[in-house]
Amino acid sequence: MGERQTNPNIDVGRPATVSPSASGATRLPPSWLIASGGTAVLGKSGSLSYLAQLTTQRQVSRNEANRHAKELAERRRAERLEVLQEFIQATQQAERAAGEKEDSSEWWAASEDAMDRLWVQGRMIYLLFGPSLYEPAHAYARALNQAMNREMDPDGAASRWAFIEVVDGPKIAFLAAAHTELG
Repeated sequence: MGERQTNPNIDVGRPATVSPSASGATRLPPSWLIASGGTAVLGKSGSLSYLAQLTTQRQVSRNEANRHAKELAERRRAERLEVLQEFIQATQQAERAAGEKEDSSEWWAASEDAMDRLWVQGRMIYLLFGPSLYEPAHAYARALNQAMNREMDPDGAASRWAFIEVVDGPKIAFLAAAHTELG
């Protein structure tokens, strides 16, 4: 590397001073020697530098705010998907219990647990999605509850078809509403 070249007319070790000119008028140091906070400011270009820094800082702040908003939206979407998944798992458990209906204390205990879980998950749907998805979810849960409390036929076949008829309409309506809600 070559030696650093300096201007011989500038004495870097001495502060700039006001000196009289040959005509006796006071001469100010050149504008590029005026110091501002330890940094040489080049007249108008210093103002432009400040504006550029300010604009950059504002853009960085906006980008940071946008990034934060996107992260928050992604976390909320993940939370909503998790609640939907848990609701669908709860409905599957309730459907299974309703489809395997028998008149025993074990079945009744299992079906009550399934319905309790389903009602809780339905309330979570309301909290995170509001009434637009809660209404179809609640209708689906009511249909499952009705299917669990249906009368048992001796052969079970007619009972199974009645179960499907009771549950399928609300299930499809809920899934369509969930699809719409997720966009």
